[in-house]
Amino acid sequence: MITFGYSGLPSPDNSDEEFLDGLLEQGCQAFELAFTRSFPWNERRCSSFGKEAARRGIPLSIHAPYFAVLTVTDEDRARKCRGAIEHAMNLAAGMGARMVVAHPGGRRKEEPGFLMDTIRRHLDHLATKVSDLGVGLGLETTGRASQMGSLGDIALLCAEYPFVRPVIDWAHVHAISGGGLRSVEAFEAVLGFLRENFAGWKVDPLHSQFSDVLYDENGEIRHLPYGQGDLRVTPLVEAAHRAGFRVTVISESRDEPSHRRIRTEIKSALASVTQPVPLGRSAGSGAVSFPTAPRAAETKHGYSLVGYHHPLRLSNLDKRFFPDGYTKGDLISYYASVAPLLLPHLEDRAIVMARFPDGVEAASFYEKQAPGHQPAWMPLVPIDSAHRGGVIEYVTADRPESLMWLANMGCIEIHPWLSRVRSLDAADFAVFDLDPAAGSSWDQVVAVAGLLREALGHLRLRGYPKTSGSKGIHIYVPLDPVHDYARVRTFVQRLGHLLAAANPENVTMDRHIPNRAGKVYIDSGQNRGGATIAAAYSVRPRPGAPVSTPLRWDELDTIDPASFTIATIWDRISRYGDLFAPVLLGGQRLERAEETLGIGEY
Repeated sequence: MITFGYSGLPSPDNSDEEFLDGLLEQGCQAFELAFTRSFPWNERRCSSFGKEAARRGIPLSIHAPYFAVLTVTDEDRARKCRGAIEHAMNLAAGMGARMVVAHPGGRRKEEPGFLMDTIRRHLDHLATKVSDLGVGLGLETTGRASQMGSLGDIALLCAEYPFVRPVIDWAHVHAISGGGLRSVEAFEAVLGFLRENFAGWKVDPLHSQFSDVLYDENGEIRHLPYGQGDLRVTPLVEAAHRAGFRVTVISESRDEPSHRRIRTEIKSALASVTQPVPLGRSAGSGAVSFPTAPRAAETKHGYSLVGYHHPLRLSNLDKRFFPDGYTKGDLISYYASVAPLLLPHLEDRAIVMARFPDGVEAASFYEKQAPGHQPAWMPLVPIDSAHRGGVIEYVTADRPESLMWLANMGCIEIHPWLSRVRSLDAADFAVFDLDPAAGSSWDQVVAVAGLLREALGHLRLRGYPKTSGSKGIHIYVPLDPVHDYARVRTFVQRLGHLLAAANPENVTMDRHIPNRAGKVYIDSGQNRGGATIAAAYSVRPRPGAPVSTPLRWDELDTIDPASFTIATIWDRISRYGDLFAPVLLGGQRLERAEETLGIGEY
């Protein structure tokens, strides 16, 4: 539950290997490079150190320079601050570090709303440079009344910016609260706030800093050698165990004896910690450490979900759903954990359920009509069906409990409509489904995706790829909801035929399956009303429980699509957030592309 390390710089008298081996011998499992005043290392030095740390399994972080704050209004100085943060994040990416810690900045008697807008403006600039680095920008909690950085402020920014993370400086929280962290319950309250207000994957593990502190009515005055103040680490250890929180504790003390005392106290606390028996059992099997771990209390008719706002009955949690041993409870826990990323992609959309009541090796079926025994709190969407000659009541998902209900129904795959309920006849994206036929390879799929990206670029359109969760790639072109399905499908067909004509060895639009052998089929049929495709972050019914995973264009030829599963996706999500978030913004239309492609007017 607790990973301990400290902040500093290796001595130039020792090699990196000697320093890192020494860390392990001392019982340190993490290290934070204190680039707090300058950047003493270049890219090569950082990369070399990062490789040696990775060989030893030591996670790294960087503390950015103290001057690099986000509340500066003078543009020349603000540019230097942003540049320092960007440089720190690039260094972190080069060494494989997960986090760059930065102070939000001072208040300077400005209104909080003005300062938050200033921070947002700087983060908007940074987003274009650092979003794809796989490094979190950790905003540190404030330690004085004159500074910005309350947990509430940081929660708002984390919700708006995928690359932003919270960093809890326990000394700062203690000081700003007038010595409020004196009990296990006080630490639990902070962890409870984090659980309620931050996505699980942003605080798993929670990055935090620890030192003893001298404070007054305005907050922190200075660090103290550990033991001279009244902040202790033992209650944090106990609280983390009670709350089931994984916490990285970085000692920010200014002397080595303090590091040693904190480390020794953590070790002692871990040995003697008492954890009360939590209510119910874990829904999952324990095979995966999920960022969110829902619990269930046994009842006469199965289980009842514990700790959520809406009641939910669960059943057969230990039923094996995948040949690898993952259970229905693991599927429920996965969807509970991925909810903050997945729910925006399901908002206001009818869902078709791909149900596997007895797991992926047994019979399955698609279900459009809500079964009738769904919870009363689950919203339904009535949609006229010409095919059925009546109205179909589709389920929707607007909260984590909705996703857990779907999983409990054996819905492994979640298939949302491509249009929202408020604009049913207009697609929100054009979808290119690159489906490798028998005899074709992943390299061919990647090559076709690259051709499509180049073609979209010539048409001044942006596309975003994700793995299908099997062997293909789905490429979404976000659109404003102004084009009907026929028009979108015509666009996909025309561009697909052009790619097939340009590269007939690899690309086909032939609907006759035997004729596709050895090629990649571009399926345009997904672009029609009522047709659905597995959502981003949907699990697919295959061995290993693979997940349909958003990708960066520059990694297509280096990744293995089978490597993203319910067990392995969390490090990626922690690093990159939701790479598919831009798909939800629309902002594109087809008129110019249609003219270029010679498609007739509508």
